[in-house]
Amino acid sequence: MKASDYIARELERRGVRHVFEMSGGMITHLLDSLARTGVRIISTHHEQAAAFAADATGRMTGIPGVAMATSGPGATNLLTGIGSCHFDSSPAVFITGQVNRHELRGERPIRQLGFQETDIVAMSHAVTKAAWQVTELSDLPRLLDAAFALAIAGRPGPVLLDIPMDIQRMDIEAPQDVMEAGESPDAPVDLAELFTALRRAKKPLILAGGGVWASRSASELRDFAHVTGTPVVTSLMGRDVMPYADPLHFGMIGSYGNRWANLAIGAADVLLVVGSRLDIRQTGADTKSFRGERTIFHVDCESGEINNRVASCRGIVSDLRAFFRAAIPMARAISWPRRDAWLGDVDALRRQWPDTKELDVPGINPNQFMHQLSRVSPDAAAYVVDVGQHQMWAAQSLELAAEQRFLTSGGMGSMGFALPAAIGTAFATAGKPIVVIAGDGGFQSNIQELQTVVRNRLPLKIVIVNNGCHGMVRQFQERYFDQRYQSTYWGYSAPDFARIGEAYGIPSRTISLPADVESAVQWLWGSPSDAALLQVMIDTFANAYPKIAFGRPNTEMEPYSTPLAMGGHRDDGA
Repeated sequence: MKASDYIARELERRGVRHVFEMSGGMITHLLDSLARTGVRIISTHHEQAAAFAADATGRMTGIPGVAMATSGPGATNLLTGIGSCHFDSSPAVFITGQVNRHELRGERPIRQLGFQETDIVAMSHAVTKAAWQVTELSDLPRLLDAAFALAIAGRPGPVLLDIPMDIQRMDIEAPQDVMEAGESPDAPVDLAELFTALRRAKKPLILAGGGVWASRSASELRDFAHVTGTPVVTSLMGRDVMPYADPLHFGMIGSYGNRWANLAIGAADVLLVVGSRLDIRQTGADTKSFRGERTIFHVDCESGEINNRVASCRGIVSDLRAFFRAAIPMARAISWPRRDAWLGDVDALRRQWPDTKELDVPGINPNQFMHQLSRVSPDAAAYVVDVGQHQMWAAQSLELAAEQRFLTSGGMGSMGFALPAAIGTAFATAGKPIVVIAGDGGFQSNIQELQTVVRNRLPLKIVIVNNGCHGMVRQFQERYFDQRYQSTYWGYSAPDFARIGEAYGIPSRTISLPADVESAVQWLWGSPSDAALLQVMIDTFANAYPKIAFGRPNTEMEPYSTPLAMGGHRDDGA
């Protein structure tokens, strides 16, 4: 059969239901072949959007998301989304078309031979688990098998295949036996020390990160927490591993975490870290204070992440599914002490420092808004959130139900993530409603994908938190640049997004008063199966609080603690 037909058949056989792309000459054979299978082609209006959609699909399903692009600018436009998959452990396979092999410059001392010839393999090595160019037809089955196996093996991530156009159109004798990727093998895990420490602890705590979902272990984490009676705090990327209403859910920690959660982690005497790499956004710059005198157990599938920033952790190198498979039966055989006093202490902190009281601004309180939005959104399969202050308000205050996902760009932190990622999420959940939360700055980065929403009749409930600036960096400038707001407030502007939504044919509305919030969020869900856009105007100078005061322990947060001078250090995040 034709090689492009073989690739299309293999994608379908591996459970790929959607391929995201923007057309170009070097993938025309692939598009034609895919169009004659059960795989649905989703055309976006920018390759970055296709990459973010594939990222979200991989996160939601555990099956590698697939995006394609033509050579040259098409391939390079994928790179930000590829990096997002790499840093956030999203399984994905990216397929780029390349010029014919006889048009490749090879070792010639020139920049380019074929039109749009670009060495995307070399460019993508730093942000992929592997990147290969198919140089011989006979290598295609092996490399395609390896790409899908590697994308989900160990810590998931992206793999790139660059396929010259002449190979795509050649005849291939398709192999009958193909590689199947199995589960990661169980790792030997000695848990005696961990269980002894947890049983003796007065204030034990689990810190759960994005690796919990990357390993498809959320239900196991919840089981383990309830069997042992150990409460859970989460990182930003692990925000959805515990339901909001679960009595063992202690909130989100980190640079913009819930104040009570950071205080809880400061008080904990034993800390079990699962699926989190303890980066600066979680610990703050003062890792010595974060370490404290407590005992820390750190479970990770990559040994290099253990004791990377926070020293003297007791390392357990294991895939999380293997860890929980070993841990839960052992835990069930143990009699665990009640944690009533510890749970009561944190409940008292939560009442003392409610998220809705951290910010005092005129107009709509963004934290209160997130609570109100949550209460009318039980049918949402996921909240897909962009990057900026709104991201932190959403993470601090959304009331996630047990099966609702929270997707955002963590390691890459790319503005423009939310809208295309929500498109991928909608397809991954068979058209269930998705809530998009974006800021005015980030939304403009991929605003063109509103047409993809309309063309595919996707039920996205789009919320744009509009403060008329790039708020997170403006907040940074307020603190460190004497309120000189270059390129965030000065020299920046945003359109009326409600008018833009209407131009695309999406019902749209704008609110600016607290009294209008309840009716507006009800209106957003007036027709659950249709798209709608709500623009929420908030004060330009509303800050995302609380925020770890730079250089201080994570228990000391702005606005009540003052950051230390940056000096020669980079701040822990604008």
